[in-house]
Amino acid sequence: MNRRTLLTFATFAAAIPALLSSTVFAQTASDSGEAEKKHADEAKKLGSLSLATSRVAMEKASDPMTKEFAKWEVAEQETIADILKSMEIGDKAEGALKPPSEAEVEAMVDTEGKASLDQLTSVSGKDFDKVFVMAQLDGHKKLLTIHEDYLKVGQNREHLSVTKLARGQIKEHLDHLDMLKSKVG
Repeated sequence: MNRRTLLTFATFAAAIPALLSSTVFAQTASDSGEAEKKHADEAKKLGSLSLATSRVAMEKASDPMTKEFAKWEVAEQETIADILKSMEIGDKAEGALKPPSEAEVEAMVDTEGKASLDQLTSVSGKDFDKVFVMAQLDGHKKLLTIHEDYLKVGQNREHLSVTKLARGQIKEHLDHLDMLKSKVG
């Protein structure tokens, strides 16, 4: 064998592990993509319900602190929805917030969520505040579970980072909702 052939063969042999690992990586990336999609779908479903109920609460809540919480929740859920949508589409990032329309939110809310929303809109005054706070507590606990489950299996750095931030906010909201619960009953 001449030196040139030996050098070509050695280079090819050295590249085989890299080629094999990139195939394995590609398979892992597609698997992790499913984890990200599942997480985003579950988070959007519950987040949309939280957004829908909070938009109602901004108008109907009788307790000022409950109304303030609803305002914060709307701002947060609109931001999270915009982030998740931009991560799905993969378009050029923009600084302007594009909150989801009522129709987009309604499309994401499942049958159980629609029943919960109907129950909420059928009450008023202090009863509304109680139902809203309890619904938010339940929804935030479910969202926390979804995020913590994803953090165990997620692979995408950006998706994981957003999830870590959301998890911190959810824990803070649970504390705030516990305080509201003791106030509104």
